[in-house]
Amino acid sequence: MLSRRALLGSLAPLPFLSVLPARAAAPLPAVATISILADLVRQTGGDAVALTALVPPDGDAHTYEPRPSDLTTLHGAALLVENGLGLEGWMDRLRGASGFAGVRVEAAAQVTPRHFTEDGRITIDPHAWQDPRNAIRYVQAIADGLTRAAPEQATRWHARAADYAAEIAATDRWIAARIATVPPAKRKIVTSHDAFGYYGDRYGIALHFVEGLSTDDEPSAKDMARLIDDIRAQGIRAVFIENMTDPRLIRAVAHDAHVIVGPVVYSDALSPPGGPADTYLKMLRHNTTAFVVAMQRND
Repeated sequence: MLSRRALLGSLAPLPFLSVLPARAAAPLPAVATISILADLVRQTGGDAVALTALVPPDGDAHTYEPRPSDLTTLHGAALLVENGLGLEGWMDRLRGASGFAGVRVEAAAQVTPRHFTEDGRITIDPHAWQDPRNAIRYVQAIADGLTRAAPEQATRWHARAADYAAEIAATDRWIAARIATVPPAKRKIVTSHDAFGYYGDRYGIALHFVEGLSTDDEPSAKDMARLIDDIRAQGIRAVFIENMTDPRLIRAVAHDAHVIVGPVVYSDALSPPGGPADTYLKMLRHNTTAFVVAMQRND
């Protein structure tokens, strides 16, 4: 029989720390340019990601002016998720000035963009997330970026991405079913700016708008008069203000066209937490519900 001293000696080589619980890895510091992208990152990364959105809810990415604190935020980030397609015109200078050295993801890189010729120039529509099928591509790109930033959690990232993609696909089917309740001739909407083109293409809706692809695009008096004539001629009964745009132009259009202003809709930014569109999927459902009610009243 071993003596007590010999028994204790035989246990000495066992590592003491092996009996302690493993310390959880610190959340991965990540930055998304806009609140919609931030939600996609949040859904894909969960609580393993510490996330900051540069443009806040209700904020306008087209006119955003970076703050000095954004430099510090980007410098300390391991992952940066941008939309691309020209949405964030201020991003290249900000990224360069910050010394960002982490993994950069252009979420829309695998999207086939809408583009058209405007004043002799080819213009790309950056609002690709408005088609849920593109959002699934975004999520896949985000999962790949998370894997490059933290490969030890690759299984987690891709499993969450697959689950979330299934939720997006289910929402896409729900939207298609709701739009199908509207006769094709009535599928017409008017919004503050040209942000719903991918949505309209996906679900067969004719779109009219006050401002162009950017909220910096000021319409002329001639453009406004033409839009008002179109609204009257096509029997459109409501127009919509987006949460991040100046409401005065669309209200003037509604007044002159003798139509109502519908509920606020969300195109480039989510609502603040607790609002009707504080996640990407809630945004899609909120907008669709508002659009369907209005379109059913069209002539």
